[in-house]
Amino acid sequence: MLDLYINDETSRLKSVILGTAISLGGVPTIKAAYDPKSRVHILKGTFPKEADIANEMAAFEKVLKKHNVEVFRPANVSGLNQVFSRDIGFVINDKFIVSNVLDKRIHEIEGIEYILEKITDHRIIRLPAEVRVEGGDVMPRKDKLFVGYSEKDDFEKYEVSRTNEAALEFLTTAFPDLDILGFELEKSDTDAMYNALHLDCCFQPVGKDQAIIFKGGFKNESDYDFLVDYFGKENMIEINRLQMYNMYTNVFSISPEVIVSEIGFRKLNYELRNKGFIVEEIPYAETAKMEGLLRCSTLPLIREKTA
Repeated sequence: MLDLYINDETSRLKSVILGTAISLGGVPTIKAAYDPKSRVHILKGTFPKEADIANEMAAFEKVLKKHNVEVFRPANVSGLNQVFSRDIGFVINDKFIVSNVLDKRIHEIEGIEYILEKITDHRIIRLPAEVRVEGGDVMPRKDKLFVGYSEKDDFEKYEVSRTNEAALEFLTTAFPDLDILGFELEKSDTDAMYNALHLDCCFQPVGKDQAIIFKGGFKNESDYDFLVDYFGKENMIEINRLQMYNMYTNVFSISPEVIVSEIGFRKLNYELRNKGFIVEEIPYAETAKMEGLLRCSTLPLIREKTA
């Protein structure tokens, strides 16, 4: 059985689910797409090819195994995009929460059922129907839980609003020992430059006390101000709107010292190295055309317990 444990974003990773690019089903129709960046590439004829995504994910898996991480891959569901495993579930402490995702993505859960069978039943939480949440919006931080969400008007208006207020209420009840902090995100179904699809599209902790952030991804400036105060301005790596669009916040931490990043993020990778991080660079620009990157492709199951 899997001994689940996640209580932050950066402690040494021991076990993870990495999505799969097998049998994606070809280029989706505009109607089937569920984010604005994918729609742009569908219309331009530049939507990524399955083989290119598979090669990028193979490079990611190689780096993970280099650092002695146990890697699970979803069982193939033919014709279904299963690249972004982050959203279909998430671990908080020793519990696995099965997300309530868009109807267009509901069958992705089938691909990880064989992994859920390795988890003791009482450690699996299946949410009530009114609670909507995707893992890209959920970030454990020791005694806190950062959650990106949309309030009622935006949640009902935008398809890209994936986590609602009911999720905050549920998580507060389910994890009474954690301080649940909600951050309302900017949303757009039509313009990826102005859409923070998930919290990890505009913010992510790195190392022990640092973070990457884009101010414009937050609907309320006070939420951005809180995070800057919490981490300290000197510990924030600020990015611009184009960098947000290119997914600069969506790197992935294998440990407090090791970060996996896209090879084209030259400025960010240089800055991370200057701060003392080991940066494992891999190509992931084709996958990014679907409005997700490295964190989006992973569902961590076990990190080392730290004080």
